[in-house]
Order: sequence, then structure tokens, then C-alpha cells
Amino acid sequence: MSILLEKFNTPFETVPFDKINQNDFLPALKEAIKISKNEIDNITQNTQKATFENTIIALEQSGALVDRISGILFNLNSCETNPELQKITREASPLLSEYGNDIMLNKQLFERVKVVFEDKETNKNLAISLDIESQSLLTKSYKSFSRNGANLNENDQEKLRQIDKELSEKTLQFSENILNETNAYFLEIPENEIVMLAGLPDYVLEMAQATATEKGKKGYVFTLHQPSYLPFMTYAENRDLRKKMFLASASKAFQNNENDNQENVKSIVALRHKRANLLGYATHADFVLEERMAGTPQKVQTFLNELLQHAKPVAEKQMQELIQYAKNQGFTEDNLQRWDYAFYSEKLKKEKYQIDDEALKPYFQLENVVLGVFEVAKKLYGLSFVENKEIAVYHQDVKAYEVLDEQNKHIAVFYADFFPREGKKGGAWMTSFREQRGEIRPLVSIVCNFTKPTPTKPSLLTFDEVTTLFHEFGHALHGMLANGKYQSTSGTNVYWDFVELPSQILENWCYEKECLDLFAKHYQTNEPISKDFIQKITDSANFMEGYATMRQLSFGLLDMAWYGKVVQIDDVATFEREISAPTDLFPAVEGTNMSCAFAHIFSGGYSAGYYSYKWAEVLDADAFEYFKEKGIFNREIADLFKENVLSKGSSEHPMVLYKRFRGQEPSPKALLKRSGLV
Repeated sequence: MSILLEKFNTPFETVPFDKINQNDFLPALKEAIKISKNEIDNITQNTQKATFENTIIALEQSGALVDRISGILFNLNSCETNPELQKITREASPLLSEYGNDIMLNKQLFERVKVVFEDKETNKNLAISLDIESQSLLTKSYKSFSRNGANLNENDQEKLRQIDKELSEKTLQFSENILNETNAYFLEIPENEIVMLAGLPDYVLEMAQATATEKGKKGYVFTLHQPSYLPFMTYAENRDLRKKMFLASASKAFQNNENDNQENVKSIVALRHKRANLLGYATHADFVLEERMAGTPQKVQTFLNELLQHAKPVAEKQMQELIQYAKNQGFTEDNLQRWDYAFYSEKLKKEKYQIDDEALKPYFQLENVVLGVFEVAKKLYGLSFVENKEIAVYHQDVKAYEVLDEQNKHIAVFYADFFPREGKKGGAWMTSFREQRGEIRPLVSIVCNFTKPTPTKPSLLTFDEVTTLFHEFGHALHGMLANGKYQSTSGTNVYWDFVELPSQILENWCYEKECLDLFAKHYQTNEPISKDFIQKITDSANFMEGYATMRQLSFGLLDMAWYGKVVQIDDVATFEREISAPTDLFPAVEGTNMSCAFAHIFSGGYSAGYYSYKWAEVLDADAFEYFKEKGIFNREIADLFKENVLSKGSSEHPMVLYKRFRGQEPSPKALLKRSGLV
């Protein structure tokens, strides 16, 4: 029997990455699906009347092996893939889609779920006998069927199966194309032409030399991976090279080659729209937002437009200041272009606040920042993190920690994976190899793409990377501190416009002296970061915030345009340009496209949901104001947040949970004030 089907004989039943053969995935997955179908048959063939225990809980507990195997497979495909694993994942994806539909479209199973749900609606005694979380699970179980075709006739159910199969294939291909494009491009500069790299700090040059060596080249090599791309765009004085790098990045999967995503974009949008219509919804956005705090596409559009009204005048004023600054620096072109923004904004920031990333990076050695975020978790929630080398990892760069509470009780296993590599997607995210349910504790991971150590320097983070680490760790806390009875209502299984609250609120601590004093020490001298530097970080927090808000709003509005409008889209680039025009602060650049590399909404889980980042900012600004009033490490407030947000999952409606923590509904005033937009 495959090890994937057995109980893991490992510390805390962690994944035995060192013993898994990737060729075992498909056979094990097929066997797990067979086992799960038998579990479903046991429910449907039960001759007793459907009850919460013999139907809802039995359904909730079914498919554990499928969840485990598919979770390992798809997580590895995101962070440590190879051509063979990609092939396996492509084969597994339609199998899982079909398996999911076999459950959701099982008429006998739905009838039993429906009986329990309707009993609860009409039988007060049943409703009283179920606690709040059990009632939430019942409602969620019923809706998962009704929202996924259980009420359709057989002909339409077959159409739904075909749509879901195609979607699983298209979204996977979309993601692979972006990774292929990212890995395919690199800029090579010969050693004797180093003059072309004027302005780049030593650490960037050293990193580029290391990349060249890895690729069997000489001189300097720059890639589209963020730790290479961002500092190049920020510091390289050679405008032509900045333009070259920008065009390479902004045209990913939009080059009419084998990795082009234009047809995938149109197909994914059309399939999701067709699916929504089949289920009785006007658009995919209507379908998605029915299960969100926002509720409707109209409310999201209103929310984004209101923020746009506040942000646009501020952004335009900030851009005029930047353009004038660039001209004072000798910029002679008519228009500032997108490949100029990072370069001149960093210079302006340095001039205005006497601070820049180069001055700050020595204080943010990765290892110290990790210890710092661990200490924040200890002060707020009493957690300790102990590295455990007995726990297998999937790559030598990954570290595994046991997480303990104040009574030294095991809470979770935490994996940290920080450096880019060819088999790893770009960006940063939190995921789980096992979610919490009952007494079963979670296996939580955060995956980032930070600058690697070089022969002469450790990994030193920019301040943005520090906030990224805190952001993803906030998600991880949401997973690690989960304390639900059921997996479906536990941890990060919440409305997607609520899931960003735990991550975004933790970013706020990065701007506080009391927090920075815990870990911001010079990597060479161990000297603590000065009060002057901390004040400059605070003062510069809103630098170009209008532009940053407009950028986020442009993504949210583009997302809602793809999924909230009923239109025939013939040309991806034309559609995107029309939608983006009200938020564009730069001239359009021919040959570039955002949508074709917009993984969040086309291959991730944020379709018709990208607005949730700004939505959650309203929540986090309001919530952090409460911490500021009482003290950022106030245990009473931290306990309230833990008990009503981090540990509760979707056991109750998020607004109920938020009000129980805060004592009131959130106000957008805190966000507008914090962002300097009012």
C-alpha cells in the first residue's frame, strides 16, 4: 500500500516528504476517491431517517484521504514542482473535479442533507439541540449542494460536470504558463559591462552574480523573480534596461507563444459565467458574492468607487509631485513611464524622509525578523515556536517548527519556506497540509520569495518584505489558532472578504517602536534600530499611498469587470485598457497586459473577490485602532481577537464575530485617516 494511504508514522503525523514517491500520487488518489465514494454510499444507503449525526457529520468526515493527498500534491506543485509533477497534477485535476461533482450532484445524498436542513428550519427542538457551529455546518453543507447544482436536472448536471472539468484544466494551465514565462526570461550583463548596472547596490550585484553561476553563466543575471526584479527596477539608473525588464515582466503569458494566456482568460471567464447562469445567477460575481460579507456586485462596485473618489485626487497630486521631482533630477521625456515609477519614487522617498530600503535592510536580517514575529505571537497569544529537525520538509530551504501554547501544549506544526527557486511560484501565500478539526491540530505553511543569502551577506529584507512576512504569518495564526469542531467551519474557512483581516492587521505592528525594538538590529553590529529610523518609517508610511490605493482599486475593478459584467470579450487587451482607464496614472504600454498574469483571479481563489483586500483594510484599520487605544500588546484585547476571530473560523457570521470583538461595526474612517486619504 502507498504511504500516502497509510497513517503517517511521523512526529505529529506530519507529511513524510522524504518518503513520498511522486509516481504514487495518481494511484493513491484514485484509491482514496474509491474509499471516499464507499463512505458516501454508506450514508445514502442508511435506511434510518437522516439526522445531523448520520448524514451531516458523516459527510463532513468523509474524503479525508482525498483531502490529504490532493493537498500535498497541489501544495508541492505550487512550491516545489517539476515537469513530471505538473503532468501528474494536470491528470489529477479533472479526476478531483469529477469526484467533487459526484458528491455534489448525488441526488440521494442531497435528499438526506435537505431533510436535516428542513427539519432544522421547521423543528425548533432540533435547532435548539444544535450549537451555533453545528448550525453553521448544516447551513454550509446544504448550500454547498444547492450552489453546486444539486437542484439541476440530469441534463444540466452533466453540463455542469463538463464546465468544471474544463475549468480545472484551464486554471491549471494558466498557472503553469505564468511560471514557465517567469523562468524563461533573464537579463544577462557581461562582467566587463558592469557600468550598465550603475546605481544597483552591492547586494543586488552579488545576488546577480550568484544567479549567473547557478545558470552556468558569467557576469550578472537578473530574473523576473521578485527578489531580483524589484531591486533592479528600484535602483538601476539605466532607463533602457529598466524598460526592458518591465516589458518582459508585464508581457508574461501575453506574447502569442505556447505560454500565452489570452485564450485561457476568455475561456475561464466564459466558463464561470456559463456555470453561474446554469445555477440561476446573473453573473459569476453574483454567485460568489452571495457568500461574502459584501453580498452583491453592486455593493462591491459602490465600495470601490467610494474609495476611488477619495484616492484619485490624492494619487494625482502625488504623481505630479513625483513628475516634478523627476524633472528636477534631469528627466527630459514628456511622460513618466511605468518603468520609471519605482526608481524615482524611491529617490523621492529618500529625499523627503532621509530613509530608503538600503539604509533599513541591515536592520532586517531574515532570521531576526522571524524571531521577531514569533515574539509578537508570544506576547499576544502566548505561543512558542521550537524548530524540530525530526519533521521532514520538502526542500532543504524549508524549516519546520512545533508550536506550543503557554502550558507547553502542542498547537500546530509551522513550515517556513522563504526563498525563490525555479520550481516555485512567485509571490507569497499561506497554505495548510492539514487543517484543524476537533482534536486534530493543523500543519500550516507560509511560502515567500525573499532575497537569498549570498556568500558575504545574510538574507536582508526590505521593509515591504518585512510587512509581507507579518501578513502571511497573520494568515498562519488564523490557521494555527483554529479551534473548531469541524474542518469546514474552522480556521481560514471563512468568507473571503474576512479572511484577510488576521493577515492585514498584523502588518500594523511593523510600524510600532514597541514591536520593532524586538527584532530590528543591525546584522553586523547588533545595534538596535534608532528612534530616528522608526520615526521615519512611521512618517513615510503613507508615502505614495494614493498611488498604491489606486493600484489596488484598479485590480479590484478589473476583477469585477471580468466577472460582474455580461459582455462578449473579443480582445483581452482592449477590454482591460477600457476598464483600467479611470485608474491609470501612466500611459498605456503596448504589448503588456495584467490579466494574462493575474493568477489571483484566474487560477487562485480570488475571482470576483480581489476587492476583499481593501474591504479587509477597513476592518483591520478599525480593529488596530482598538489595540492602539489599549496597547499593542494588551493581552485582554489580544484574547478578545483570538477568541472571537482567530479561533472561531466560520462558526458564526463574520460581522457577529467582529462586533463581539470590537463592540461595534467597523468604520471606514480609520482606514481613510490611516492612509492619509482624508
